[in-house]
Amino acid sequence: MSDNSPESTEEQNTHHWSLTLLGMTLVVVFAYYGESVLAVIIFAILLSFMLSPVVQALEYLRLPRALAALISVVVLLVILYGITAASYNQAITFADNVPKYSQKIRSILQPFRQEAEKIEKTREVVGGSEPTNVVPVRQVQSWSEVLTHGAGTLTDIVLAASFIPFLAYFLLTWQSHARSATVMLFPLEHRHTAFVTLGLIGKMLQSFIVGNLLIGLLISAVSVAIFGLLHVPFFYFVGFLSGFLSLVPYLGVVLAMVPPVLVGLGQLEPSSLLVVAVCVVGMHLFALNVLYPKLLGSRLRINPLAVTIALLFWGAVWGAVGLVLAIPITGAMKIVFDHVESMKPYADWLGE
Repeated sequence: MSDNSPESTEEQNTHHWSLTLLGMTLVVVFAYYGESVLAVIIFAILLSFMLSPVVQALEYLRLPRALAALISVVVLLVILYGITAASYNQAITFADNVPKYSQKIRSILQPFRQEAEKIEKTREVVGGSEPTNVVPVRQVQSWSEVLTHGAGTLTDIVLAASFIPFLAYFLLTWQSHARSATVMLFPLEHRHTAFVTLGLIGKMLQSFIVGNLLIGLLISAVSVAIFGLLHVPFFYFVGFLSGFLSLVPYLGVVLAMVPPVLVGLGQLEPSSLLVVAVCVVGMHLFALNVLYPKLLGSRLRINPLAVTIALLFWGAVWGAVGLVLAIPITGAMKIVFDHVESMKPYADWLGE
């Protein structure tokens, strides 16, 4: 005979929440200390989903899947190398002109610096000497320290990144086997749900990658054209950089505005700088309100509050990498919650 008394029900609820809290704590600890491994795996999964249509197209040409996957990965690496080499050359050219820009920027900011110095001197005269009984307060961690969390040295980054193409190749080659083997890990009655869930996650990730790539290319092309008409220095390099920086969630509009405004100070008229800023904001809003719903809205149905919390959480745990991966991770979690009966309330909370 089962005990349905209020005390028993309360004990069961307490036990359930204790296990849930313990599980969440273990996940956070594992994510924090396993950042380098998990980030590499997630980037490789995203890359494999991005290249999957290319591999399928090559398979239609009667190429073996292993060869099709190899060609796709190698072609992508060649393209990335070309973009990196071109960007590096442009960055070197821009760095050679930094002294000229910095001198003009300093001359523009000089009046503001003088006013700040006057205010500081006035404060010192009025306030007198600082009290000796003030308790020192620990400085809050800056945003730059948060964003560079876990970055490590350049050697560590290159070593970790070098695993991504190999993992992506094996994921592409063994895609069907990996999916079926993952499904077999679940009990028989849950295998169909697991199969459907993995398929939806795959489609979501593929849409996320391809959609962001298309949006970034479109914004970059428009930025290059507008910056060229406004005679922004290095408009081809700055426009491309600004277009893809605009993809960063929430911070994108600010980051996208920095390169053109930085190179335009002292080179462009204030009216032209204002036009640049307005164009960057306009393109960001157009992408956010028109392009994203069209390309990603059907796959990513996450409310703005959940997105903001996800960005704050994964940004604090993984730094800049967390900001990039926060949305696909949260989208995958929502799909899983949608197909687990006990987790559906969490899916409703994350959804629109």
